[in-house]
Amino acid sequence: MRSAETEFVGGPLDGKVLPIMLSPLNSVPKVYRVPVPAHGEVPATTLVYRRSEQRDSKGRRRWQYEYDQAASE
Repeated sequence: MRSAETEFVGGPLDGKVLPIMLSPLNSVPKVYRVPVPAHGEVPATTLVYRRSEQRDSKGRRRWQYEYDQAASE
């Protein structure tokens, strides 16, 4: 399967660039969920990132994920 290097903005993954698997239509998923396991007194949680479109200097479309604090559990 193909993947795309995708930037994360905001939240704990801010500034990270991770390979995200592409759909059959060659786009990244609209929502990306990152499960965080429990440790000590901190309960398990899920971080939620939503896809947003960006354009580079040549007008080509690029995707990035923005942290959605309201949806994160």
